[in-house]
Amino acid sequence: MFDENEIRKLNENQLAELIEYHNRKYWAEAEPEITDDQYDFLMRRLAELNPAHPLLSAVNAPVVASSGKVIHRDPMLSLDKAYSLDEVMEWAAKYARTPDERLLVQPKYDGISAIWSGGILATRGDGETGENISDKVPLIELEHPKGIMPLAEFREQARGEIVIRDDDFKNLYPKIHNRSGGTYKNSRNAAAGIMGLKDIAMMLHQHAKLTLVDYSLHSWTVTFGALRGAWDDLVQKIEAMPYPMDGIVIKLADETYSRSLGNTAHHPRGQIAFKFSGVRRESKLRNVEWSFGKNCLTPVAEIDPVEISGTTIRHVTLHNLQNVIDKDIMIGDTVTVERAGDVIPYIVSSEPGAEGERKPCIITECPSCHHRLVQDLPELRCVNPECPETRVMRLLAAVKNIGIERLGEPNIRKMMSMLGVKDLNDIFKLKITDIMKLEGFQALSATNLYNEIQAARNVPDWQVLASLNIKGIGPNIAKSILKNHTLSELESMNAEALAKIDGIGPERASAIEQELKIQKEFIDGLLSCVSVRITKNNTDEKKPTVCFTGKMPEKRSYYEKLAMENGYELADSVTSSLSLLVTAEGDSNSSKAQKAARLGVKVMQLKDWLASLSGTPKAEKEEDLFSGLGF
Repeated sequence: MFDENEIRKLNENQLAELIEYHNRKYWAEAEPEITDDQYDFLMRRLAELNPAHPLLSAVNAPVVASSGKVIHRDPMLSLDKAYSLDEVMEWAAKYARTPDERLLVQPKYDGISAIWSGGILATRGDGETGENISDKVPLIELEHPKGIMPLAEFREQARGEIVIRDDDFKNLYPKIHNRSGGTYKNSRNAAAGIMGLKDIAMMLHQHAKLTLVDYSLHSWTVTFGALRGAWDDLVQKIEAMPYPMDGIVIKLADETYSRSLGNTAHHPRGQIAFKFSGVRRESKLRNVEWSFGKNCLTPVAEIDPVEISGTTIRHVTLHNLQNVIDKDIMIGDTVTVERAGDVIPYIVSSEPGAEGERKPCIITECPSCHHRLVQDLPELRCVNPECPETRVMRLLAAVKNIGIERLGEPNIRKMMSMLGVKDLNDIFKLKITDIMKLEGFQALSATNLYNEIQAARNVPDWQVLASLNIKGIGPNIAKSILKNHTLSELESMNAEALAKIDGIGPERASAIEQELKIQKEFIDGLLSCVSVRITKNNTDEKKPTVCFTGKMPEKRSYYEKLAMENGYELADSVTSSLSLLVTAEGDSNSSKAQKAARLGVKVMQLKDWLASLSGTPKAEKEEDLFSGLGF
């Protein structure tokens, strides 16, 4: 039994001995006795006792049947690890030169790191010297940006991870037997076991298949400034991929700059791995509810309650229709649930329930308007423009993107039913007396909401574009598009011209062209309600940066919006280049505040920072706030 409290009582030597034992079980015997999460706890505890312990910088690799040693021209090192998005952002802030620094986000495969070069396949080994496993090549298929092919046919270099794809393990490996006559428990054990064979004739006879996935095959580019906002979407895309994975790799896209940062003995500085460190539990899938979003319906699974990391989980995300189809998920199935790091609980895999108990969970009729749903993979959509729920969700998304943070879903529903609000233009036309007609609003709360709506009238053009709810165009993409174009220029461009803009592509181009035509009347009305700041070719001098820490009275996004309106750039962590750290009252001893003090970064309490701003709601004249009430 793994007891964290008992492990904390171990001294450095005892802990190192325990880690070496589990290294043998994992790397040499391919029979791990603890989870990755538990192993990472051991390593973090050793780092607390002795940050310089050699086990922390050791590069491990599976024991394989080798035909000799191979010296790597470039070291094949491990990666430094992060266990939360905040740790990833701290690493990125350390090395990103500007908010526009490009990062590559890739899957972290749970397999055997290898390189194929000059007709030789070699493992990572200790990073400097690997094992020659070229005899395993007949079993291996290569997935590379240049195509899918038998590895032996590829004449160039490939560097990646040897894995067994999820679909192959599900379809092929129940019929493949190991040396003991049994079947493999999981794909990683199968891959390690096959790599340990001196003779692969038995595997060839059983049509066993391994895959070398080139690291560059699946990759997404995102700027440092956009990383936090894009994180959940990136995790969702990576989790839906058909490979065994234990995390995400984030690396600097500029290879020359990354190499210039050098390596430690253990890892390159220009890359980091976010580890899926969650605990997995099995449960029974009882029902699937399809909830509404601005452009699609999202499946949410109801499961028998399970406890993960002290939290009772009853509902988990299924991401989208494509994920349900790919995993063949049905009501009555036994599902494996994971809650990892910053990621919401989700279903890792599904085993078919008993025959007769399984029921399809994909719906064909809209639960709100009963219109026939469209399978626009990967999503399930209601295309009825008058669908009540779709209208609510689209207006909610538009409100958030235009910057009205206080206005949540319940009050939007009240506005639509009681005040006849249909879109953003209607919201901008509201008076304080209108808002006071809604249940729960008094003079002060109505005035506060009214003032926030008025503040949203002064808006950058990218927020206007994001508020149109065009498929695939969120705030980050909108901001990127309008760096070099104005809204009026977009309206005059056809799909072919739009597709040439960096970040759009053919699919988004068609959606933009169509939606700008359909929404022409609404856009004209919206532009008459707001004062738009054009961001094309913005060459303003570098803005001061601000970072927030601690629990504050309003949502963090409220203060971030105030900061941007008052000329600040947002920062996620404390570095020597940070201009200002704003702390919640009583939070002056937080780790961020202490780091700021060490680096000489200016620190202000929230109340003092608010008082220093010009143009905030607090600075407005009292008679202006209540003029709409006739006071």
